[in-house]
Amino acid sequence: DNAKTVEDVIKEVTAELGEKISIRRFVKYTLGEGMEKREEDFAAEVEAQTKALKAESDAKKAEPKEEPKEEEQKEETAKPTIAITAKQVKEVRDKSGAGMMDCKKALGECDGNAEEALIWLRKKGIASADKKASRIAAEGAVGSYIHAGARLGVICEVNCETDFVARGDRFKELVADMAMQIAACPDIEYVSPDDVDPAMVAAEREVQMKMEDMLSKPENIREKIVQGRLDKMVNEKALLKQDFIRDNAKTVEDVIKEVTAELGEKISIRRFVKYTLGEGMEKREEDFAAEVEAQTKALKAESDAKKAEPKEEPKEEEQKEETAKPTIAITAKQVKEVRDKSGAGMMDCKKALGECDGNAEEALIWLRKKGIASADKKASRIAAEGAVGSYIHAGARLGVICEVNCETDFVARGDRFKELVADMAMQIAACPDIEYVSPDDVDPAMVAAEREVQMKMEDMLSKPENIREKIVQGRLDKMVNEKALLKQDFIRDNAKTVE
Repeated sequence: DNAKTVEDVIKEVTAELGEKISIRRFVKYTLGEGMEKREEDFAAEVEAQTKALKAESDAKKAEPKEEPKEEEQKEETAKPTIAITAKQVKEVRDKSGAGMMDCKKALGECDGNAEEALIWLRKKGIASADKKASRIAAEGAVGSYIHAGARLGVICEVNCETDFVARGDRFKELVADMAMQIAACPDIEYVSPDDVDPAMVAAEREVQMKMEDMLSKPENIREKIVQGRLDKMVNEKALLKQDFIRDNAKTVEDVIKEVTAELGEKISIRRFVKYTLGEGMEKREEDFAAEVEAQTKALKAESDAKKAEPKEEPKEEEQKEETAKPTIAITAKQVKEVRDKSGAGMMDCKKALGECDGNAEEALIWLRKKGIASADKKASRIAAEGAVGSYIHAGARLGVICEVNCETDFVARGDRFKELVADMAMQIAACPDIEYVSPDDVDPAMVAAEREVQMKMEDMLSKPENIREKIVQGRLDKMVNEKALLKQDFIRDNAKTVE
């Protein structure tokens, strides 16, 4: 319904649930954005491979042939030919995921021993995975994981080389595992140790070199000790160096190499974001005794103030109007109808119908006006509860994670709030240009720079000086609102904004 913006929706839900509701933050991933894409030219690739093979063949022919040593000849003669059955090949293939001929060759090299064949394939696979590391992987999938209770959520992008591999079950399983792995590691901050900030490492090195325990060490070994400490610190925050949650005998890096070998394409984790509900926010300290005391004092002060006011006699016209207004009989069916449509309380619905002479449509408008007014009053409250939500679009090429806050865990567990979180995640995915939640979140420096550019534009110089500022402000407001989530038309009701 394009009659609403996202801002309108947030105000309505705030009125309906009786708590401040706010969208705190979001991240949107579009698969491969900003990455270099590989230009496919199969004719040129085949030609290059043919030339490489010809050059390799010519080089081998040019090399002088060496006579095999007597020991090697004996070993070759002594090595018996092992009969490899289809059952053995299938067993190794099921466990390794490698090709049929590779499994047969591995069994042949290992005298039919399946366990040794798996080790042989793994060594061969890891070697081939290392060779694939220089390739460009710009396909893949965006994945997410929301932990039970919706207080922790992850979004990540895992890349491969082709869309064919990205659609496969093995790759999808890897993406899901990586999202869960990130959620399970509280201290990780980046994918690889190579992603660490060099300035941070340099500053930490300086601190470590000046520590008291280091000054007592011989100078020639201080650098090595500090480097060891830095490596440990960096690795503890790198995803690739963590133990894999499904098999602690492997690291995440080992798993990535194994899947690279298994699927025959370069696999890489590009980026991730992890949200923990309410992290960094001020939490409200509940003190019910103090709150009740404060409310009692406020009510007493209000009552005393009313008693002190001189009573005014009602005007004759008002008296006539009150007398003329008939009492409308409100049925339970009418109350239920308005309550189902508005989500408001039973007594509020009854009062609204009474004020609107039993007209359900007018009662809904009356409640909405009342609700929006109360929503504005709630805007100053602290909302540190809520939920983390995600949305992955069909095809897993676009994904969103967001945090929506409310005041109490009771509201956060309700179906209406959960529905709102899901709607907001989908809303963010549907808006390609948004960059922040509210216009208040825009960078003032960017606005100042844009204002300066706008004031110097040719079409502006022809306008009277007294209206230039207003025109530029109008343009800036439009630009800022186009990138703010709260000012977008709500995807389920375009008559409202998100706010």
